[in-house]
Amino acid sequence: MQKDDEILLLKGNEAIAHAAIRYGFDGFFGYPITPQSEILETLALLRPWETTGMVVLQSESEIASINMIYAGGCSGKCVMTSSSSIGVSLMQEVIPYMAICEVPGLIVSVQRGGPGLGTIQPSQADYRQAVYGGGNGDYHTIVLAPCSVQESCDMVGLAKELMMKWRTPVILLSDGSIGQMMEKCVLPPYQPRRTEEEIMEQCPWGTNGLGLNGRRPNIMTSLELDPSILEERNRALQRKYDRIVCEEVRAEHYLTEDAECIIVAFGSAARISMGAVDHLREQGYKVGLLRPITLWPFPEKDILALASKAKRIVVVETNEGQMLHDVRLASQFRCPIEFIGHSGGIMHTPDEIIGKLRQIL
Repeated sequence: MQKDDEILLLKGNEAIAHAAIRYGFDGFFGYPITPQSEILETLALLRPWETTGMVVLQSESEIASINMIYAGGCSGKCVMTSSSSIGVSLMQEVIPYMAICEVPGLIVSVQRGGPGLGTIQPSQADYRQAVYGGGNGDYHTIVLAPCSVQESCDMVGLAKELMMKWRTPVILLSDGSIGQMMEKCVLPPYQPRRTEEEIMEQCPWGTNGLGLNGRRPNIMTSLELDPSILEERNRALQRKYDRIVCEEVRAEHYLTEDAECIIVAFGSAARISMGAVDHLREQGYKVGLLRPITLWPFPEKDILALASKAKRIVVVETNEGQMLHDVRLASQFRCPIEFIGHSGGIMHTPDEIIGKLRQIL
């Protein structure tokens, strides 16, 4: 076992694998697909089953992976999977099952260009898939968007905290750029996995097939044929989602205090935009950046406040404008909104953003 608080040069995908072990996850079930295969490969190389007892299993498909997460989460275990774009599409059937049964679990999505098989190049074209979901029913998942290797690591810990606190699936929405880039990463200290006794104490709702303290075994099911009961289950979910919106919105403000033009971008697009903001500031342009860290819950109040005082908002995404719709709604059209986008795996450059912003301004 490695020492605590190590500093290593890692890919974003590798940092997620190290973090899964160090944050005390009980199991990882996944299937290889570019550009996220290093998560499974790194876990296989680190062999955590020999040191921490963490289970690492390559499943036969993405559908099998998400069902294993569903089963593990039902028993109160901290479990996770990872995939990319089309692989996450295959998981959409099970995610609503987890939502209505209030089953925790982490799904890491390292995006590539689409639709369909598309390309293996980085993209942000799965914003809608993550934020709005492809499953049925009235449900949400918490969605976290890292913009660095360090955040990829740290957000594994945050995701574990949120998924267990709220008993909900959490999606960590990375992309091929962040997953493949290499940066210095400070790894967290090891957290021990919970004992079976601790799981039974902390997760009294969990299923174990034996009952708890002699009581009837807990049963988790999404099936409810009585519409009035199903409606109340749905409304209980909505009340939980309302609390999440009140407590868990996260966003980074960068030089927005006096900004007349606000860039709104997430993930790798925000990282690139920050460099453009610095350059434009040096030239006298009052430009700032708002980076949503939680894509759901979305920082609507932050955007409305900025739209109420800024002259313009510019949304930068590596897609055809998927977050753009949410920014427009949140801004209540208090100021003009422009869009700078790429798709198909083409990344922005700071110079490109600078040039287009000059034209807009």
